[in-house]
Amino acid sequence: MRAMRAERFGGPDVLALAEVPDPVPGPGEILVEVEAAGLNFADAERLRGSYLPPELPFVPGGEVVGRTQDGRRVLAFADAAYASKAVVKTPVEIPEDLPAGAALALLVQGLTAWHLLRTAARLVAGESVLVNAAAGGVGHLAVQLARESGANRVIGTASTPDKRKLVLDLGADEAVDGSADGYIERVLAANGGEPVDVVLDAVGGPVFDAGVHVLAPFGRLITYGTSGGVEPAPVDPGLLSERSISVGGYWVGAHLRRPGSTAAEALTDLIALTAAGRLRPVTGAEYGLEEAGLALADLTARRTVGKVILRP
Repeated sequence: MRAMRAERFGGPDVLALAEVPDPVPGPGEILVEVEAAGLNFADAERLRGSYLPPELPFVPGGEVVGRTQDGRRVLAFADAAYASKAVVKTPVEIPEDLPAGAALALLVQGLTAWHLLRTAARLVAGESVLVNAAAGGVGHLAVQLARESGANRVIGTASTPDKRKLVLDLGADEAVDGSADGYIERVLAANGGEPVDVVLDAVGGPVFDAGVHVLAPFGRLITYGTSGGVEPAPVDPGLLSERSISVGGYWVGAHLRRPGSTAAEALTDLIALTAAGRLRPVTGAEYGLEEAGLALADLTARRTVGKVILRP
């Protein structure tokens, strides 16, 4: 089969097209013909060897839409996805008319957004939700799912006017500049002068710190990334107890590794919402398999919008 393989760690340019043997399914696994593979920022980190480094040589990627040998169209995680065939476990069957890019957006980003709200933040109907980086892969889905989950007010932050327009188009009540300077004042103004119940943050650093200060009593801030930098953002324990607020984190990878955990319930819900037109995953550019290096470079340089996929 054809695959994009890395013989050494490095940037996207280390990927090269190769003919490799078909993967052999193990117990509980099945082989699929890959229709499309999804790209994620974590793929670039693994390629550099800085995040869960694999053994060399390796084929990157972790999510595919594919066709089983008995003809089912499925969505699944795969250890090696930048290829024409992949081995998967516990695939979820998807409708024939669901675009591959939309389906792939639901797997990592969709599951993260779903569990951020329901599992980590435990959103209660009628609460207000603030989503930082609301035009991002997880953020744009979290905005929509917050509304679906009964939030009475949804606010998103984004860095440019075009991104803020997208956030509003996706159903947010307000969209504001997400930079740290003036963040607290802008967020409170967007919520009618009141603090918010839930903050979802993938930015970190000073924005994370500011997010703590816009929480209402018994509010929750959930961090799931540090795209804005990893400089320390200490949390004052006295502030937590004085205002009865909570700070927590979420990573879908750790969640799914827990014994008994499954993606099936959330994915079934996400697919149904998308098929009904109530959830709109933003999809972006498509690249041929041999263009995987270019696709990953464009993704990490933020030259793309929406879910980026490879077509073997």
